[in-house]
Amino acid sequence: MTIVILTSGHTHRKADPMTLRLGDIAPDFTAPTTQGTISFHEWLGDSWGVLFSHPKDFTPVCTTELGYVAKLLPEFTARNTKVIGLSVDPVESHERWETDIAETQGTAVNFPMIGDPDRTVADLYDMIHPNASDTFTVRSVFVIGPDKKVKLTLTYPASTGRNFDEILRVIDSLQLTAKHKVATPANWKQGEDVIIGAVVSDEEAATLFPNGWTALKPYLRIVPQPGT
Repeated sequence: MTIVILTSGHTHRKADPMTLRLGDIAPDFTAPTTQGTISFHEWLGDSWGVLFSHPKDFTPVCTTELGYVAKLLPEFTARNTKVIGLSVDPVESHERWETDIAETQGTAVNFPMIGDPDRTVADLYDMIHPNASDTFTVRSVFVIGPDKKVKLTLTYPASTGRNFDEILRVIDSLQLTAKHKVATPANWKQGEDVIIGAVVSDEEAATLFPNGWTALKPYLRIVPQPGT
């Protein structure tokens, strides 16, 4: 897509950065990482994926984030979810930084970090927000399904560390609602009651949920989480 700007009778065309929306295919790429060169879609395979970016190596908030994700890796693995980080620094810088992360956070980085000094991947995923910084990536998060489609996007400012427990919670919801015709209410956690999907008629719901449900309103039907 291009933006056409008319000034003093002249036409200028400016490339529009790619904006990823929910349901879009996550762009594929080949890139060097701290665990070798990967082809992104091939690396994901049949797994879910979390791709998240960092403004810069050797920065304090990023250091705490990477250490915390390393501690959570068994939780992501239990959900058939791979995690991969990115900043616009090269792999060699990531590798030096990982020593500091292990020392200060108590956990070695145990997932790949993409080196992206030419900003190829950052541009593909629109991770550079010029009004925040025209050099560094913002704290972007993309959750990608096994079908390679974008399921969730989040963008944090550089000064705010992300809540990765919330990202796990969202993955739980995405995986549940991909299998069952339900939605999850505000602040839902694994094992709590859910909502019957709005497109499900009472007749279909009677088949899907033979033990019944609680109807607070005709459109608000509460049912125990399937499979618990």
